[in-house]
Amino acid sequence: MASVARFRNVVLDCPDPYALAAFYAAVAGGTPQVEDEDWVVLRVPDGPRLGFQRVEGYSPPEWPRADRNGQQFHLDFDAGRTWAEIDAAHERVLALGARPLDLEDRETKDFQVYADPAGHPFCLCRIDHP
Repeated sequence: MASVARFRNVVLDCPDPYALAAFYAAVAGGTPQVEDEDWVVLRVPDGPRLGFQRVEGYSPPEWPRADRNGQQFHLDFDAGRTWAEIDAAHERVLALGARPLDLEDRETKDFQVYADPAGHPFCLCRIDHP
C-alpha cells in the first residue's frame, strides 16, 4: 500500500530545546542543529530525526499516570545485550541528567525507565541481538 506521506520527525516539547537536544545527542549520538531559538533538530545516526520545540509554561508528563497529564509516548534505546551494559548506560544517563522512574523487576522485564531532564519518559532496553 502506498503511503500518504513520509515520516519526518518525532518532536518533543520542552522548556529548553538546545539543552534537551544535547542530552539526547549524548545518549544516542548526532549533533544538535539550531534552526532558531525555539526549534532544534537532532539527526540520530542510523535512527530517527528528533525535533525539540520550546513551549512556554511546559509541564512534563507524569509517569505512571493514565488519568491526566500522563505519558503519551516514550523513546526506547537499545543499550546492549547484558545487564552489565545496561548498568553502564544507566550510570551514563544519570550523569547526563536523567532520573530513574522504574528500575524494578529485572527478572521479567528487559528494560528500565527514566525521565530525561525535561521529564519525558525513555527506556534503556536489553536487546538480545541475533
